[in-house]
Amino acid sequence: MTDIESRIDTTRPHTARIWNYWTGGKDNSPVDREAGDRIRALHPGIGEYAKADRLFLGRAVRHLAGQEGIRQFLDIGTGLPSADNTHEVAQRVTPDARVVYVDNDPLVLAHARALLVGTPEGRTDYLDADLRDIDTILATAAKTLDLSQPVALMLLGVVIFIEDDEESYALVRRLLDALAPGSHLVLSHTVTHPDMPDVDEAVAFWNEHGTPKLTQRTPAAVARYFDGLELLEPGVVSCSAWRPEAPVPDVAMYAGVGRK
Repeated sequence: MTDIESRIDTTRPHTARIWNYWTGGKDNSPVDREAGDRIRALHPGIGEYAKADRLFLGRAVRHLAGQEGIRQFLDIGTGLPSADNTHEVAQRVTPDARVVYVDNDPLVLAHARALLVGTPEGRTDYLDADLRDIDTILATAAKTLDLSQPVALMLLGVVIFIEDDEESYALVRRLLDALAPGSHLVLSHTVTHPDMPDVDEAVAFWNEHGTPKLTQRTPAAVARYFDGLELLEPGVVSCSAWRPEAPVPDVAMYAGVGRK
């Protein structure tokens, strides 16, 4: 057994594996499926959040690579490989795109090198690190990315695991401060919303039974991550409403894209 494999705990449900289950993947265990079904019973639409977040990723990356000229992506909190990962979307638009994935989930790392293979023209690398390990992330990413040129910082569904508000804002700011002008922040976050009370119940169940625990924030609190950036239209909205190809219902996962 490798060191990474020894860190995989299948006795407790895990966020990345539950999202994998909700999106039709096979990298999950019975305990993840049981928890996923119980959460879905509390909030029947929650399985759509994972799909909406993945579709938002695709739209945002296509826009940045195609319209903003971004050729470099730093994707922190990657999650389990799925269809249309960041490097696949970006390199379909611009084959020379470079992508660095960062995650500290051993199951993600166990799959990453086998599944995340990029184009010959581009580069795709992987880093085992926590979001809080900013110095390590930047130093290692700089071996693949040119940080003197614009980078898309991808933080999809990851700052929800930083409980303290000020710490979470400071972490995002430190990362952005290290990136060149013209860089972009792409961020999504589960929200608490008076129109969606069953979301709060589902999150409470998760925090009692699952790992790691997550923090909800209001839409206004999510918008604060973009302070000082030029927000791209339509601003910070439900991720399903960020430049959708067709009208879709809102979900309690808000997202935005901002330019430094």
